[in-house]
Amino acid sequence: MTIRNYLLTLFVLVATTLQAADYAKYYQNLPTPVKQVEVFTIPKNEVMLTDFGAVGNGLTLCTEAFEKAISKLTKQGGGRVTVPEGVWLTGPIRLKDNIELHLEKNAIIYFSPDKQLYLDAEGKSSRVDPCIRASKARNIAITGSGIIDGNGNQWRPVKRSKMSDVEWKQYTEMGGQLTEKGDLWYPWQLKSRFPDIAGTPQKQEAMRNDLVRFEQCENILLEGVTFQNSPRFHVHPCYSRNIIIDGITVRCPWNVQNGDGIDLSDCHQALIVNATVNVGDDGLCMKSGSQKKGCDVWGCQDVLIQDNTVYHAHGGFVLGSETIGGIRDMVVRHNRFLGTDVGLRFKSALDRGGRTERLFISDIMMTDIAGEAIIFQCDYVNRHAGDNGKAPTYTEEQRRHAPNFQDIHISRIVCRGAKTGIKAAGIEGLDCIHDIDISECSIIYNKVATDIDEATAKLTMRDVKTTENVYSKPVQ
Repeated sequence: MTIRNYLLTLFVLVATTLQAADYAKYYQNLPTPVKQVEVFTIPKNEVMLTDFGAVGNGLTLCTEAFEKAISKLTKQGGGRVTVPEGVWLTGPIRLKDNIELHLEKNAIIYFSPDKQLYLDAEGKSSRVDPCIRASKARNIAITGSGIIDGNGNQWRPVKRSKMSDVEWKQYTEMGGQLTEKGDLWYPWQLKSRFPDIAGTPQKQEAMRNDLVRFEQCENILLEGVTFQNSPRFHVHPCYSRNIIIDGITVRCPWNVQNGDGIDLSDCHQALIVNATVNVGDDGLCMKSGSQKKGCDVWGCQDVLIQDNTVYHAHGGFVLGSETIGGIRDMVVRHNRFLGTDVGLRFKSALDRGGRTERLFISDIMMTDIAGEAIIFQCDYVNRHAGDNGKAPTYTEEQRRHAPNFQDIHISRIVCRGAKTGIKAAGIEGLDCIHDIDISECSIIYNKVATDIDEATAKLTMRDVKTTENVYSKPVQ
């Protein structure tokens, strides 16, 4: 090895060590062992999106330019696609091994309203392609300070009950179709004149997909970028390993249907830090569904969530509703929730439940929580837009997959303002909520301190102070 090559190798090793040490600081003084994320590298090759015919005028379709840029880097072993200032209209983007998508400041990737662009070319999927996707890829990243906009208004139904008159008018002026009752609007036969891709508004609604979905991938970095206005979930790694999410912003209107922020579905070894989330559904959510054939990642495991801010969301930190593969070895600490519907939300149901192990949640600061500061719910029903609202029935086989919330340790929660402090209810005849300890908490509630069904939910509470918020009562 020449001196030059030796020094170059040494520099790379030093840089990697420094970056690794920066992430290592989050893993200090953990209450339970959590496997640390591992830093990975992407080759230094770089191309500009404009080198492939892209024009950032918000009108020119740049799908082919993204494909060509990624293809060229792939032939070189990988590298960075830089997206400069501009509004870059595109169809779906597929990342491959060793590819970094880097958005400069004032770069906006804006996804086309033409639904035909997102149809699965092989016709195998019941949903359309995600806006940004990767499958069985290694070493992929989205970085920078730009914005990725999913143009979700073209896909999502909206409920009249969640809209002001002004908002409702804005949607109906797009065209679309109302239900007979006038309580639900579908983006169907819009004035944009892009064709619909299914036989009914309901079938098309069921086809909408995520803004970012990485499936069976290893080594993922999302850093600095804003992800907004998704057709469905915003950031959604699935069956993946070694995930670093640092300093991103996720946002959409508060009333967006299924507008989850950051969801990890069956992921191992993940770090979520310094994120800001303001969305229409769950904020920071852990899920586990059915085991995927041929995939060794199942359940959520070795996850650290720290120093994040959640504004509006159905829940600040959420487990479920699917927990079939289990949720284990997780630390959630030093986060703040302001104005979420629920603070800590543990939700599941028969046929969707699994076991939790070694979950430690601490030092969560909350204000203005609309519902419960902490809730355990075992009868959750996942309802699509327009659902008839009927209670589901379960077979004996489905009852085998009952929730098993246990080995969960919650401490040092401070909540200023919640309708209910702590609520928990299991399922009669099943041991769904047990071995939960809550300690050193201060909760100022507006209506109910605790609502715990002691026959089905076994919680141990120590030094938990609940105080009625006198300012929530009308002045006599």
